[in-house]
Amino acid sequence: MYKSVDDEIVGRLRDIVGDSNVSVADEDRETYSHDETTGLKYLPEVVVKATDTAQVAKILTLANEEKIPVTPRGGGTGLSGGAVPLFGGILLSLEKMDRILEIDTDNLMVTVQPGLITGNLQREVERHGLFYPPDPASLDSCSIGGNIAEGAGGPRAVKYGVTKDYVCGLEAVLPSGEVIRMGGKIVKNATGYNLMDLLIGSEGTLAVITEITFRLLLLPKLKVDLLVPFNDLDSAAATVSEIIRNRVVPTTIEFMEKEAIKASERFLGKQVPFDNAEAHLLIEVDGNRKEDVESEYETVGEICLDNGAADVLVADSSTSQERLWEARRAITEALEHMSPVIVKEDVVVPRSQIPALLKGIRETSERYSISIVNFGHAGDGNVHVNILKRDMPDEEWSSALPKALKGVFETAISLGGMLSGEHGIGIVKRDYLPLALDDPQIELMRGIKKTFDPNNILNPGKIFPYSG
Repeated sequence: MYKSVDDEIVGRLRDIVGDSNVSVADEDRETYSHDETTGLKYLPEVVVKATDTAQVAKILTLANEEKIPVTPRGGGTGLSGGAVPLFGGILLSLEKMDRILEIDTDNLMVTVQPGLITGNLQREVERHGLFYPPDPASLDSCSIGGNIAEGAGGPRAVKYGVTKDYVCGLEAVLPSGEVIRMGGKIVKNATGYNLMDLLIGSEGTLAVITEITFRLLLLPKLKVDLLVPFNDLDSAAATVSEIIRNRVVPTTIEFMEKEAIKASERFLGKQVPFDNAEAHLLIEVDGNRKEDVESEYETVGEICLDNGAADVLVADSSTSQERLWEARRAITEALEHMSPVIVKEDVVVPRSQIPALLKGIRETSERYSISIVNFGHAGDGNVHVNILKRDMPDEEWSSALPKALKGVFETAISLGGMLSGEHGIGIVKRDYLPLALDDPQIELMRGIKKTFDPNNILNPGKIFPYSG
């Protein structure tokens, strides 16, 4: 199906990017054989690090002519196998394309390369009094290009939206090696089909993004965090809808159930406030006027208490806010400490359906006697469902896991939800895609893939159910 990477191809790649940016060493190939998805590992035949758009174009031209698969990769922090080189071939790393090219304070725009770490972008624009809101959990290790490829979100999505809401312009290289530019420093564009929206969330299957222009906001001057414990899960979940129903839109509304809280507490080796509560909401409000922010968090606090909250802890200094967020940020690592084998999913439902989703997940956990721990972005209906192997025997795990996954996905879809809010489909969810999309939609998507990539060299084996 695909041509192997031989010595001649390696030599041609070295001619394009230089000797130091091409490696066939076992240790380098192993490093780039996986992302953060548990249990997925496929060795590339060669690792190539591009430093500019022209090099990316030449690499893709070569690969397309020779029918060699290419897997684009940013920070390698994905959770769906999107950057795993399923068919070997060329692992195209964009990590060296990591510069901020321009901060345009007149137009409130920033132009960057795809390998830029998201947290570095945020910190740099904040020095100019500007704000890039999307904040995925791995913001200090994930890349902007990967965020676009996967349609990343983060806690602030409830008020500010997700990555796609800030993309105004893209430069990308097609599998043929042709370079295209879309959009620019403009906030309106009604010129033909919106090809940018096709590339955002396409998981590197249509083109390789080499430059991005984002719109920015003015940096809010103030923020306050609230930690709100509840004695039952349903009250915590129902409170989220009640807050929005009262026309209050916080910056974030994060949800953590008791087992996640306890896991963080054990991992951090320090007590978490209200650690015996069945669930926590972590709510942030921001703004520019002290009286407005105070009014908003007081309203939120009253709604929480009226809906059964045991208390409301207010943090209005950076030190106290950091303490509140410490447990939330540690959850993933804490769960990995409990169970090295975890399947991390992220279904999304309408906010009002979160109580029903959690109920369905509990029933699935009990039905298959499998451990599931939930947390996530309750403000936008995106719940992270963590299925833990713990000490379950391998045979039982292999039997129960697919059933549990299907149960979780079917529950989300039955409630008007989807398979993923921000992790993407990649390899791990591709066989479940027909649960969420009908045949005409899937065939349209396959047709788009074929139009962009007729030789199927770009990140093959992702998104669509695999037919061999």
